[in-house]
Amino acid sequence: MEIACLDLEGVLVPEIWIAFAEKTGIEALKATTRDIPDYDVLMQQRLRILDEHDLKLADIQAVIATLQPLEGAVEFIDWLRARFQVVILSDTFYEFSQPLMRQLGFPALLCHRLVTDETGRVVNYQLRQKDPKRQSVLAFKSLYYRVIAAGDSYNDTSMLGEADAGILFHAPDKVIREFPQFPAVQSFAELKAEFLKASNRTLSL
Repeated sequence: MEIACLDLEGVLVPEIWIAFAEKTGIEALKATTRDIPDYDVLMQQRLRILDEHDLKLADIQAVIATLQPLEGAVEFIDWLRARFQVVILSDTFYEFSQPLMRQLGFPALLCHRLVTDETGRVVNYQLRQKDPKRQSVLAFKSLYYRVIAAGDSYNDTSMLGEADAGILFHAPDKVIREFPQFPAVQSFAELKAEFLKASNRTLSL
């Protein structure tokens, strides 16, 4: 059996923090794991900025409610689910994901949680576990799944390396240069072709 593991933001849906940065005009909130590989450093920066500007979870959720999956993402997920088991492995948060996952048809999602106080201020975050994407791939392999994974950022590379086949999708040039061992594609048609190439089975487009 084969299982497809996908990152969420930048692969299937827009980058939530970038969309929120554009809405608020706070340039520093545009930083993602493409820019800062250490996830805790990135999140502590985000939490500090939210606190400084008195921004709450509801403010972020209001922006998320306006977002749609990337063009072609819904069709790609439908294509993938007809051929593989599909799990989204993301460093997003369950408190963010509902509107976007609904539009994707609610594929399985493993991610993190935010901690808020009684006023709705985001005070912390809870990782599901350390290096969760790689650990998820290890768990699926222990169940005798063959794993094909796709992602776009530094925080995806341990997942791609642990998978039986890893693919960079929509990745920035610096990530592609630093990880030349992974094929890098930019369109969903090319991503389909890479999944088929990596698959044990002969599957039709």
